Amino acid sequence: MDKIRVLVTGAWGSMGRLVMEAVCTAEDMVLAGAVDPAGAGHRAAEAVATAPDDLVVSGHLVAAIEDGKPDVLVDFTTPAVVRDNVETALKHKVACVVGTTGLSETHLKIIEKMTRTYSVACFVAPNFSIAANLMIQFAEQAAACFEYAEIIERHHERKKDAPSGTAAITARRMAEARGDDFVVVRPEKEHEGFGGSRGAEYHGVSIHAVRMPGYVANQEVVFGGCGEVLRIEHITTSRQCFIPGVLLAIRKVRELEGLVEGLEKILDQHVT
Repeated sequence: MDKIRVLVTGAWGSMGRLVMEAVCTAEDMVLAGAVDPAGAGHRAAEAVATAPDDLVVSGHLVAAIEDGKPDVLVDFTTPAVVRDNVETALKHKVACVVGTTGLSETHLKIIEKMTRTYSVACFVAPNFSIAANLMIQFAEQAAACFEYAEIIERHHERKKDAPSGTAAITARRMAEARGDDFVVVRPEKEHEGFGGSRGAEYHGVSIHAVRMPGYVANQEVVFGGCGEVLRIEHITTSRQCFIPGVLLAIRKVRELEGLVEGLEKILDQHVT
């Protein structure tokens, strides 16, 4: 069986380097290209020792696709460029796996339309961690049983979007599972000394975003009831937790149709 040829955009970033390393060590994959203006002109092996010696990081996606002839593009860039990257890949019949967060509903609708236009699939996940996706599913189950809920998400200081994509999708799926807004707690004569101290609100769910060194990507979902509190917490200690989900998506994306969102859609077996 031919190996899956993978091109990584955002290759010079933290996640990009991890993805390149994982692809290079996977028996069924080969790193066919790397794109990142920040690393353009450098050998990929400078970032990942197992990368092909002759692979140079490109600053131009079209050229990298034409040279590397990838089957799958993996994008860990920014919301400002991901849409153009996906459109370019789909035009060239390259399936896409997107881990870039901060995509708006408008972005997703545009991407879905493009997958239909070019008849190539795109898989998007706000979080590729297996445990994080289980956390979201557990929160969905609990949402039907509680009227009060809040989310506290904690990430490293370089994360640009707030709330995180994981927090946003968690809140959305909790509201959908409940079938109604959660109850907003507003004590009589409440005084909010600092604006925004109660967090952002989504369908009655208050969301609090913490940004500081020491965190990778943590999230706590809290439900309140009469005389009890339920906490569902996911803690990461390394970005390595995202890699099994990324590799699974690379292996499955070409079997999909259109735009598919969420790791749970393809998480039908234990992944190690």
